[in-house]
Order: sequence, then C-alpha cells, then structure tokens
Amino acid sequence: MKSEGRNSAQELYRQLRVMSCDQLWEHEVPRFDRGTPKERMDRVAVIRAVGVVFSESGTAKQRDDVRPWLRRLLQDPNEKIRRYAMAALPKIGAGQDEEAKLLSLLQTTTLEREKKFLGRTLEKIGGIATLREMEKGTTGFCLQTGQKIKASLARDQSPSSVKMDGILPHFRGLRIHLHVRQGLEQILHAEVEEYIRVHGKFRIVEVRSARIAITPVAPFCMADIFTLRCFGTVGFVLGSVNGSIEALASVITSLMSRRILQTFTDGSIRYRLEFEGKGHQRAAVRLLASRVYARCPEILNDARHAPWSVAIHSTGQGSSVELCPRLTDPRFSYRQDDVPAASHPPLAACMARLAGRVNNEVVWDPFCGSGLELVERALLGGVRSIYGTDVSAEAVAIAGKNFAAANVKSVQTKFTCCDFREIAMIGGLGSNVATLIITNPPMGKRVPIPNLRGLIDDLFSVAATVLTSGGRLVFVNPFRMETPQRSLKLEFRQMVDFGGFDCRLEMYRKLTR
Repeated sequence: MKSEGRNSAQELYRQLRVMSCDQLWEHEVPRFDRGTPKERMDRVAVIRAVGVVFSESGTAKQRDDVRPWLRRLLQDPNEKIRRYAMAALPKIGAGQDEEAKLLSLLQTTTLEREKKFLGRTLEKIGGIATLREMEKGTTGFCLQTGQKIKASLARDQSPSSVKMDGILPHFRGLRIHLHVRQGLEQILHAEVEEYIRVHGKFRIVEVRSARIAITPVAPFCMADIFTLRCFGTVGFVLGSVNGSIEALASVITSLMSRRILQTFTDGSIRYRLEFEGKGHQRAAVRLLASRVYARCPEILNDARHAPWSVAIHSTGQGSSVELCPRLTDPRFSYRQDDVPAASHPPLAACMARLAGRVNNEVVWDPFCGSGLELVERALLGGVRSIYGTDVSAEAVAIAGKNFAAANVKSVQTKFTCCDFREIAMIGGLGSNVATLIITNPPMGKRVPIPNLRGLIDDLFSVAATVLTSGGRLVFVNPFRMETPQRSLKLEFRQMVDFGGFDCRLEMYRKLTR
C-alpha cells in the first residue's frame, strides 16, 4: 500500500510539474488550501511543484506572492506539509522573515526528523540570526549548518579571489603539480627548464604522464607559476593519506595548506571538495567538510564560486590531496570570444612553443577558428605578419577580435573568410612566403567533414607551396598518415590526448632546395 501511495504522489507531481505558475497559483493552490486534512495530504505534491516551477519560471512578483503562503504552511498541524514547505522555500528565495519562522519552529518542535530538516533548510537560507541561535546551544544544528551559513555570508559580504602577487616565504617540502594533456609533457618540460634558467625559483623533481612536478627553491607568488603557458591546471600537493575522513581533514587543515590559502587568497577562504573520478559523493563531502570546519573554522566549504578546490585523487594506497586555484585563467585573458571546438589554450601554447621562435616570422593559420594558435605564436615574439583564414565569417571576426585584445605590437594582421585552398584570395600570401603554418584543423567530431582525409592531404599540398625553404608546418593530424609531399620532412610526432580521443601533434619542415 505504501508503494502505491508513493507512486500516486509521484504521478501527481509529474502532472503538476508541467503546469504554469498561474495554473498552480490560481487553481491548484486554492484546491489544496480548501481540502480536508486527508485531501491535503494526498495532494502535498502541490507544494513541491510550486517550489520547483516558481523557481524556474516565476517572476519576482510571483515568487513574492507565493512566499507568504509557504510561510503559513510552516505552521500547519501536519509535519509532512511543514517539511515540504521547508524544502520549497530555499528554491524561491527566502529572507529574514522565513528564517525567523524556521527558528521559531525549531524551538517548539519535539520531532527529531523535523529538527533535522529544519537544520538543512537553515543551512541554505540562514544568516546572522541562525548563527546566534547556534551560539546559544539551540538543538537541531550540526557543525555543517554553521559552516554553510558562514560560507554563504562570506560569499556575499567578502567576495574572494586568488591573489596572484602574494609571496609564499615558507615553502620547504612543498610539491607543485603542473597538469598537462598526456603527450605534451616534453613541451611543458622544455618551457619549465627555460623559465628556471632565467628566473630560478623552482626545481623540476619529476616528470610523469600528464604532469610535471616542481618544488620551490625561493619565495614565489602565483604569478610566477602562471608565467608558464603550456600547463592546464596547477595543484599544490598537500599530502598522501590512507583515505580516512580524519586523515583527509588533517592534511586539508595542515600548516602548509593554511599558509598557501592565507597567502594566495583575497577575502574569505572558501574551497570546493572534489573526489576525482567518483561523482558527487555528497555524504563524504558533508562529513569531511564538517571535520575540516571543526579543526579550522576559518576554512569554509562552499560549492558555489569558491576560489579553491581540494581535489582528492584515489591511489593504490589511499588518497592524494591537491589544493587547486579556481580562477579565470589570466594567461588567456585575450579570449574575448570563442567558437565551437576551439583549441584548448594550453594546447595552442604548446604548439607555438613547438614551432619555436624565428625572427621576421610570417605565420598563417588555415583554420584559424578563434585565433589562439596565432596569438600564442605572436606572444613568443619575432613575428612580422599574421594571416588567418576560415570558412566561417564569425570565426574570422572572433579571431581578429582576440588577436587585437592580445595587444601584440608591430605585427601586421590579415584575417580572411575563405577556403584555405583559395590562396589567391589571401592578399599578401602566396608561394614561398610563410615561414610557419600552425593550425588545429577540424576533426569532424562536432561538424561532419565530407572528406576529412582529403582535406588533410590538401593541407600538406598547400603547405608545400606556401612555405618558404626551412619553413615549418605544425598541426594536429587526426589520421595515421604520411605526407605525399617530398619537400616536407617530419621532425616531430607525438600522440596527444584530446579528451577522449588521440591525435598526432606533428611538425614538418620544408626542405631547402
């Protein structure tokens, strides 16, 4: 019988869920209000539907109208109706009046289940008044309630961000992981080595698949790390533990962790927990966040807009914990706009570094997309002229806008909407002109290409014509194929992970006659 009742309630909710706000408010809510106690219990799904529908499609006025109704339901004699109202309130937005009603109910109810639901609701909408009640020792609250409310208040009152110029003076034993797409380790390694030769500050301690580990040898700031352009993400290694909640909480609140967070954070210290490869793990997140808060109340778990994430990676012996900045990447701020299937920016940086720096460079990207490869090569210096072509007029416009935003001085640019094989349409570009062709051609994954293999063959043919002697072709090859052009000699080939499929990053050089 319970199963039948549950199925009936779910079916009613599905029917109500597709109604408009007006239909619910003008017909279903009055019907619910005038029902007998049993009828109201049978139609309690109306409250759930109101919370969801009004949160998704209701206007501010409609939500203001429904909020007093939900407040009244908090005083309903039926505990289930009160509980449904609690769940609906955070969805449509709640303030001090709703908080006061919930706190009043918390002080009067004797039902443990209701106290539990009240605490969870106050986690979402509570503020200063709730914190004061917690300080009084009012029952019904747990550590997680206090930390969530503090995180919400901190988010609103003290917005925080990653501080790029803070100097970390105490770094002994710190290990930093620079994560990169598998296959690009060699290029990142060369970039890090070059940085160390010029600036010092770090030492390479390990090169592994998809990451390079470095350790500081001098005080450093976050901006020093983000001078490097070829890595994807960075993580400060807090330690490896046996995987227990208490051990994880210990490393997250360790002295090194607190130093990093305090040095590199502007505003409140907030973080997001991420169990890599294990999905949401809500129960584990809740328990671990509570233990972290108990150990160090100034470090707040916050899934929304936190400037840090704590990434927990499973290992054969337990878990490895990394503290990772979450920020809009300052290295690629020139990206004013983007196109579908655009290059991953660190990949574009790796391609530019692979191409190398040649003075008076004439660079062409036949499939320029949003222009990242062209920008990254220009930022390395020595470029005289930039050419970008694409069959999409929108892409050409975006590439031009992004290149302008990069503010590269003394470089002539020409972006043309055309097929790359129509060289005559590209003013200034012709036989034996380009010193570098750098491109990430379409892969046919999102937009079908009728003859992708033929397109790559044509790219080889055009490159053999347009490149000057000694010029390079750097591109991502989706096929295991060799060029039929005898004038192009392969100098580099590496399989690279493109997020679910592998392609070959290749560099050819045009032979000197």
